[in-house]
Amino acid sequence: MITGRPEQRDGQDHLVLDRTFAAPIEDVWAALTESERLGRWFCTWTGDPDTGQVEVTWAFEDDAPVETYVIEECAAPHHLRVRNLHDDAGQVWILDARLREEGDRTVLTFAQALTGDHPVSDVGPGWEFYLDRLVDSVRTGQVSSLEWSGYEAMSSEYAAAFGGAAKA
Repeated sequence: MITGRPEQRDGQDHLVLDRTFAAPIEDVWAALTESERLGRWFCTWTGDPDTGQVEVTWAFEDDAPVETYVIEECAAPHHLRVRNLHDDAGQVWILDARLREEGDRTVLTFAQALTGDHPVSDVGPGWEFYLDRLVDSVRTGQVSSLEWSGYEAMSSEYAAAFGGAAKA
């Protein structure tokens, strides 16, 4: 069952997903922003964030792409918004992570702006997988051991929920 939902933000379609952690907000923030912690579930980065951009290396993709990401907003420990640099606007990924405390839990609301080049039937299952890996890595303090198998089956659910066709 999918957890993502469609949402309009500033006139653009977004995929939005929430995850809840039995962890302090600072711990979840570190898992989103510190290269070593981020590398436990998604990617690593190099460079100086104070320059406003870093080089990101995807850690769990077959071709391990490296991309420059611009830090559009960073308000620790509550809000991080980044986008990759790309000559083709259809290949730009705009990612937004917002954290809030609810009692002794931390809630992450994660959003990606959707473009025609990134169908939600691909993007949705991908973020389900990576965000579940994030939850697992925060819970265990280790590199997540969750596997991709099964997430691709969410493609048709995402297509239906967002009013499109699943990729064949």
